[in-house]
Amino acid sequence: MTEATIDETTHPLGAILEGIRVLELASDRASYAGKLLADLGADVVVVEPPGGHATRMNGPFVDDEPDPEKSLWWWNYNTSKRGIVLDLDDDAGREAFRKLAVSADIVIEGEDPGVLDSLGIDHPQIRADHPELVWVSVTPYGRLLADLHEPTTDLTLLAAGGAVFNCGYDDHSLPPLRPSGNHSLHTASAFAVLGALTAVVHRDATGVGQHVDVSMIAATNITTEVSSVFWLFQRDTLQRQTGRHASQHVTMDIQLRCADGRYVSTPLGLTSAGNYQAMLEWLRDLDLEDDFPDAFFLQMGVDRGGVPMKSLGKDVEGTEIYRAGREALYLVGTKLTAHEFFVQAQTRGIAAGIVNAPDEALADPHFVARKYPTQVEHPELGRPTRTRASRSPAT
Repeated sequence: MTEATIDETTHPLGAILEGIRVLELASDRASYAGKLLADLGADVVVVEPPGGHATRMNGPFVDDEPDPEKSLWWWNYNTSKRGIVLDLDDDAGREAFRKLAVSADIVIEGEDPGVLDSLGIDHPQIRADHPELVWVSVTPYGRLLADLHEPTTDLTLLAAGGAVFNCGYDDHSLPPLRPSGNHSLHTASAFAVLGALTAVVHRDATGVGQHVDVSMIAATNITTEVSSVFWLFQRDTLQRQTGRHASQHVTMDIQLRCADGRYVSTPLGLTSAGNYQAMLEWLRDLDLEDDFPDAFFLQMGVDRGGVPMKSLGKDVEGTEIYRAGREALYLVGTKLTAHEFFVQAQTRGIAAGIVNAPDEALADPHFVARKYPTQVEHPELGRPTRTRASRSPAT
């Protein structure tokens, strides 16, 4: 194990958590929480068992060679951390863990309920003499519902939490789509960080720490935007829609296929008076106003001061104005390439995005100007690799 120290000159956000010490038990569930804290400047020490944590064998690997020292999964989730090996099945290892824990501000772990208790190093046992310690647990159902514990995966958590139900196409004869990229782990870790830092603020004010109990399924469920809220308060089931928010009602498409066959997304449509004025001018600049018989609706949008989205479906006139705005966007999209549409919409203050493949996104001038990705020297490999990280992680 080698240590990697924080270099504030390469930290994009500096070291705003400098002075905060975190002890993290290596896991897949909470590793992103430790990464977020470490990348913000906290001193994070990750504890691995002898031989390395199991996630070191998660692919992909450098040169496609399965090796615990070449796991890009491990590198990604452990940027900015330091590392130590402890055998928690051994008395000396557990004692070393206790000493590290009481010297920390925050302990983060993702162990199954009962595992740390059986070893005598769970939060009640350590916090009994050190009540100022903030302890964060990340488990599928939370410690309070430990009886529900059963094997889970990223997919089962996303499905049970409702996120998968909301993702997919208007055509419900097609199955829903799952997000990729460990979304349930990231969502739970984001809540873990928010809870941990809130508990630290409380500790600083009162001298008393807390146990932050994060339920991964609850974190996933509350992140379904308004679907859970609609069900709880109105017993309404929101339906998934292609690239759009799930809704009680079918809403207008936001994906436009442009003249070159590529797609752009217009998530907000036209809402402000300025949007409607810009749309009128855009049509005129492209000599399309005469081809759009509903242009008078755009002028009404200007005269009304815009159309708030919350009025759609309630205000008949406003809904028709908004529809005309979307139809105008569709028309312009048929005349321009996706890149032209994107640039011109942005220039006119109309929210739009271009749908890029991964290689196209990395070639975008904005990413290139920000030197993303960048070459990082890896002494352990004897050569640089191309990565988004600004420094080599602990290995």
